[in-house]
Amino acid sequence: MNIKKLLTLAFAAAYMISCSNTDQPYYPPPSVATEGEEVGTVQMWETSGNQNLLLSAQPELSIYDSPSTSNPSVTVDEGTMYQEIDGFGAALTGSSAYVIKNNLSAGQKTNLLNALFSPSEGAGISYLRLTIGASDFSLEDFTYDDMPAGQEDPDLDNFSIAKDEVNIIPVLTEIKTIAPEVSIMGSPWSAPAWMKTGQDLHGGKLEAQWYDTYANYFVKYIDAYAGHGITIDAITPQNEPLHESGYPSMRMEAAEQADFIKNSLGPAFASNAIDTKIIAYDHNFDVPGYPMTVFNDADASQYVAGSAFHAYAGNVSAMGQVHNAFPDKELYFTEISGGDWSPDFAGNLVWYTKNIMIGTTENWSRNALFWNLALNENAGPTNNGCQDCRGVVTVTSGGEVTKNEEYYTLAHFAKFVRPGAHRIASSEFDGSTGLSNVAFINTDGGKVMVILNESPVAQDFSVILGENRIDGTIEGTSVATITWQ
Repeated sequence: MNIKKLLTLAFAAAYMISCSNTDQPYYPPPSVATEGEEVGTVQMWETSGNQNLLLSAQPELSIYDSPSTSNPSVTVDEGTMYQEIDGFGAALTGSSAYVIKNNLSAGQKTNLLNALFSPSEGAGISYLRLTIGASDFSLEDFTYDDMPAGQEDPDLDNFSIAKDEVNIIPVLTEIKTIAPEVSIMGSPWSAPAWMKTGQDLHGGKLEAQWYDTYANYFVKYIDAYAGHGITIDAITPQNEPLHESGYPSMRMEAAEQADFIKNSLGPAFASNAIDTKIIAYDHNFDVPGYPMTVFNDADASQYVAGSAFHAYAGNVSAMGQVHNAFPDKELYFTEISGGDWSPDFAGNLVWYTKNIMIGTTENWSRNALFWNLALNENAGPTNNGCQDCRGVVTVTSGGEVTKNEEYYTLAHFAKFVRPGAHRIASSEFDGSTGLSNVAFINTDGGKVMVILNESPVAQDFSVILGENRIDGTIEGTSVATITWQ
């Protein structure tokens, strides 16, 4: 977590310096006559850094029959489509499922899940990440096939997801009544200790003699969840494979991952007719060579759909680098966490929107996921990991729910950009404005643009749509989503 804290503190310091002169008066530019006649309207929702607006519906904006404008502007080309979007969301960790199931009454839980997953009533979250076994946010260490010290289970006779059936599966089942098409990715923090060097869940490597057994472990996991009516859409062979820690973790070098996939995991999926995607890497932006090593192994690459990234080190442009080298491979963004080390709502809203939501999708990601979906007021329960992380929502032991900045950042995308949408071409605002954007088209033809205003003052803007344009204003240090047909 030291890297996470340093990154966020560095951003917060830079952000505060950039905004330190807000006591100076702001003089808006002189108004100009509006060009053209109104031919339609669009919807707009906004969240401001000062929290006066929180995913708040704004007065409709006008569409005019002229592209002429003196405002900062961008042009949208809906005919140029890029990657398909699978969804936006967070991780339903063991800790998240626990606080949702146990800290809320039945009615409170239903209200929260609607606020998180309903596109009409809430944020419309459409993608979840699950931990395969325990993580640093579980109630205890475990895998699905733990054995007494010195014992092994090569046929996986002891395999069981019983611990997931206590909290995770009941919560996930209720989520699916609200969002039946939610996509799910599973990621393990560790193989069972008896399969590893060191015979410990904390660190070590998967021994090659157990590659086939561990591949069957994934098959059993997918089948066990299917028995509960839950489809696992994708898996990663290892969460953060270049990290070992005092919580469940396992090192897996790129060449080792390629060997595991080509010799065991891929063939196991093929022989069992499993169409769950295999996604390589699942670690920080700073080592894009890892997934490229896997892709360069043709025997492994044939089984691998793409690669996944975290944002605790490196730059989001690494995803674009991997896309340019392997344009046929999909990209996923699977983890970033906020926490008490970065308490500034406005700074976090700006950073997340720019680097995670706009940054990853403009660099070809099909999703964007935060870490814990929900944590309690003590940033837990924890399992020897981060002691001050923040969930998308906070659910206290007394049943109080707080929607954090991660919630609003997600909602500006997930509520409006639905699974199956595609990113579409949009130009950039002039760099001096502090405005940035990304645009999408949904399967029903509806268009979505998310605009970020990093500057501390309100700004007018225009969106050019062929021979028409949209005019609007976005508050300072704010995010706005506009939708139109």
